[in-house]
Amino acid sequence: MYKGKKVVAVLPAYNAGKTLEKTYLEIPFDIVDEVILCDDASKDNTVAKAKELGIRHIIQHEQNKGYGGNQKSLYRKSLELGGDIVIMLHPDYQYTPKLIPSMVNIIGEGLYPVVLGSRILGKGALKGGMPFYKYIANRFLTFTQNLLINYKLSEYHTGYRAFSKEVLEKINFEENSDDFVFDNEMLSQIVHAGFDIAEVTCPTKYFEEASSINFQRSAKYGMGVLRVSLMHFFQRVGLASFNLYRTRN
Repeated sequence: MYKGKKVVAVLPAYNAGKTLEKTYLEIPFDIVDEVILCDDASKDNTVAKAKELGIRHIIQHEQNKGYGGNQKSLYRKSLELGGDIVIMLHPDYQYTPKLIPSMVNIIGEGLYPVVLGSRILGKGALKGGMPFYKYIANRFLTFTQNLLINYKLSEYHTGYRAFSKEVLEKINFEENSDDFVFDNEMLSQIVHAGFDIAEVTCPTKYFEEASSINFQRSAKYGMGVLRVSLMHFFQRVGLASFNLYRTRN
């Protein structure tokens, strides 16, 4: 716990059998109380490895629900377990669990309700092996999003995130896509609901076992990001109203 707040790490897993152990063993269990892994119908030994490591809370999807669908299951379970601070950590070891104490501290001290691990602050992305076309796309999309959403982040596309319970209870994440654009919809909802977002510099690693989407999926994701940004803009200026932005409380 952190000052009486229950800390839960959630791991959206798909074919993470080769990297799960390395990720799990770096989680700081002096702070993290519970770990939840959701396996999205992996074709490898992810679930067996999770059980071997002693992960108590394992959710298994019989059919692949997608990256967003995976997160929905994890956030539901984290709230069910009474998590006050929830960290979403990819089990492919692309992001280091060693940043968890810093992210928890920011939320636990009441400084910010949301913390992102940014690959763009500093030179972490290219140094860590991010493909150059993805870096350029990241910069273009982030610039466009900052204009349309009227917020300023170094990137909207990191998969390393921490949330207070209040954020997860308020935003309507169930309305979001089950695909990769879920992450962007969630940030759009968070900004629209009035929550502030902090960023910490995060080193990242690109290697063979790390999960990544191909160019075609990346292009689809990019179009989805632009769609969400335009929706946010129209909602913000009062030209339209979308269910995405209806809060749960």
